[in-house]
Amino acid sequence: MRIPDYPSAESHKWSQVDSYFSGLLAPEDDVLKVSLAENAKAGMPAHDVSASQGKMLALFIAMTGASRVLEIGTLGGYSTIWMARALPDSGRVVTIEANERHAAVAISNIERAGLGNSVDVHVGTALDVLPNIARDMDKPFDLIFIDADKPNNPNYLQWSLKLSRPGTVIIADNVVRGGAVADPDSEDANVLGVREFLAMVAENPDLDATAIQTVGEKGWDGFSLIRVK
Repeated sequence: MRIPDYPSAESHKWSQVDSYFSGLLAPEDDVLKVSLAENAKAGMPAHDVSASQGKMLALFIAMTGASRVLEIGTLGGYSTIWMARALPDSGRVVTIEANERHAAVAISNIERAGLGNSVDVHVGTALDVLPNIARDMDKPFDLIFIDADKPNNPNYLQWSLKLSRPGTVIIADNVVRGGAVADPDSEDANVLGVREFLAMVAENPDLDATAIQTVGEKGWDGFSLIRVK
């Protein structure tokens, strides 16, 4: 998700470095490029992960051997495609998108990528959909990616713990908020949601976690990496 603007010289350098890394280590093929173009054509916000971040998610899946992935916040399916491509043949991504129009674009992008059989797109508010997923699932998820409305991050963490197992990896995006996460006096609902989420993680003895700051084409932000003990 994009964050407040920073000095143009720094932002330009960040984007240059991102472009260098992405071109070298995470080049986008036509499917990914068209997906972003379709998202823009539909007037969707440019909140997709970057190519380097998409590759990072794919590597986490490969490194952990994950075959069941839950994504909370599909948007146009760009991150979904990166993750689904990293799955073994029998793997599956279950992804949730609240906005019907965004979900329709995501389904089209996923089908175009040839991943329709590897991805289940649930349309609806995540807190309404997650109980149904919990009811119907036969196995816990191996990796969970949280990238939706930040005020509900504490609720998403609670559901993630219900849907996980020892060893499950939980990744929460956009936790730095341009540095605002360190402000205890912030009244921003997004910041408050992230701070409560991180406090819950820190206080839970069954979780190991860290947080990483990032700069790049998406500005100054970062993610939290959590492992269920």
